[in-house]
Amino acid sequence: MKRREFITLLGGTVAAWPLAAGAQQPTPIVGLINSRSAQDALRNVAAFRKGLDETGYVEGQNVTVEYHWLEGQFDRLPALMADLVRRRVAVIATPAFRAGAQAAKGATSTIPIVFGVGDDPVKLGLVASLARPGGNATGVNSFNTEVVAKQLGLLHDLLPKAVRIVVLVNPANAPIAEATLREVPEAARALGLQIRVFNASTSREIEAAFASLGRDPADALYVPGEGFFISRRVQLTTLATRYGIPAIYSNREFPEVGGLMSYGTDGLWSWHQVGIYAGRILKGAKPADLPVLQSAKFEFVINVQTARALGIEFPNSIQLLADEVIE
Repeated sequence: MKRREFITLLGGTVAAWPLAAGAQQPTPIVGLINSRSAQDALRNVAAFRKGLDETGYVEGQNVTVEYHWLEGQFDRLPALMADLVRRRVAVIATPAFRAGAQAAKGATSTIPIVFGVGDDPVKLGLVASLARPGGNATGVNSFNTEVVAKQLGLLHDLLPKAVRIVVLVNPANAPIAEATLREVPEAARALGLQIRVFNASTSREIEAAFASLGRDPADALYVPGEGFFISRRVQLTTLATRYGIPAIYSNREFPEVGGLMSYGTDGLWSWHQVGIYAGRILKGAKPADLPVLQSAKFEFVINVQTARALGIEFPNSIQLLADEVIE
């Protein structure tokens, strides 16, 4: 090879080195799965993104978030989870979605999972212990199933003469339905309440349940924390007021749109923490070493305007307990 040709070749090689060294790495993908709808979860997504931001990950810049909203269609979950595992996404996030967390855990033992569940994640088989999860999953425990007694107690305090309580259950969300049917009767017996269960997995079935109450009235309604019901909160609260049924819910989003009252954990805090943990894992942390976070903030929200529409007055003792009073 001639000397000039050798220098030219060497120069071309050197010029290419910085391009190879500076080549961008593939943007990590976080697959977020939830039972709600995209439009319904805007504040939740903002809380999740804020958590990512705090760890240095900005959606659309150095991380991609794929949002998968089931909108109550739980039969889509197995195929969706299989696809995320096949594509080896960086993290699977299932905030406030027990069925999603269990499906993810059943689908992969290697891809990191960050969950949000309302029941004990050890009993659910998601982690070995709260302090040291020990596997590929960690997240937030919101104690939803442990506040049932408190919710029914508040309902009883407001309506001491109420005996017949209707419980709404979504059988399509089997884990939450089973937990509700296990926890509510036990708490109701302690208060001397009679429980009647209505199933509702669609908007039409919600309408049908209230129509039945119109024919055979109950004293009050209990709506558990469940993604489909939260997404139908306007329908539920409107029908409860129309049929004159006092109701307690598990999420503040209900009294914000006209529900009578709610008691439960701060859902936005949970989504925020799931975002933080997802970001920490992207930075290299192992789920096995990240302790399960336990929600310490519970919110009691009442809607005085709705109470007036139902002919009910919140006594001062209950108003003093409220974290927020909506006039």
